[in-house]
Amino acid sequence: MVRVHHLENSRSHRVLWLLEELGQPYEVVTYRRDPATLAAPAALRAVHPLGKSPVLEDDGMAPLAESGAILEYLLQRYDLSGRFAPARGTADWVRYLHWLHFAEGSAMTPLLVKLILNRTDKAPWPVRGILRKALMPLRVRVEGQIADQLAYMEAALAQAPHFAGEAFSAADVQMIFVAEASAARGGLNAGSYPKLWDWLTRMRARPGWQRALEKGGALRLGF
Repeated sequence: MVRVHHLENSRSHRVLWLLEELGQPYEVVTYRRDPATLAAPAALRAVHPLGKSPVLEDDGMAPLAESGAILEYLLQRYDLSGRFAPARGTADWVRYLHWLHFAEGSAMTPLLVKLILNRTDKAPWPVRGILRKALMPLRVRVEGQIADQLAYMEAALAQAPHFAGEAFSAADVQMIFVAEASAARGGLNAGSYPKLWDWLTRMRARPGWQRALEKGGALRLGF
């Protein structure tokens, strides 16, 4: 039996989504964030030493962490007809590989740094003012990187309706968290990046994504 150790408001939503698209039965074990720190609970360390989510268990195998690795595992084991990845060796397969790894390899780092910077804005005055001044060069750099990456994604979706080409794939599943985080705190909206916004709107409308939200809880990333 597939079991997903799922943390609310996290990357593990996309694991639930792919399982829904696959039609693969699974169990969800949900963990709540600390309301003050937003950190994952200590109970997750009993599942994986890093205490992070997602973590996948399947038929007695060792727990598997990292959302990209989990998606690849699920495809190799349960997508026997190749519905959610382009044929190997094709141009779309190369695009697929790129976006599957771009999500965590490039896109999420500046978005995470911006999240941390945003939380420093909640510090008491005068500490908040000191931090703003000290961190301004970093903030400018991070904002620039996010804008560059959003423009890059926009250009890719001007060429095809999905990240790996014409068809929906696991690359779209992996990219959903990037887009949702960008919509929450990166400046993504219908006016700024219309192709990317259209893609996000279509992904949100997929029944599999909606079922994933029903089981995993609404994805709220504006903190």
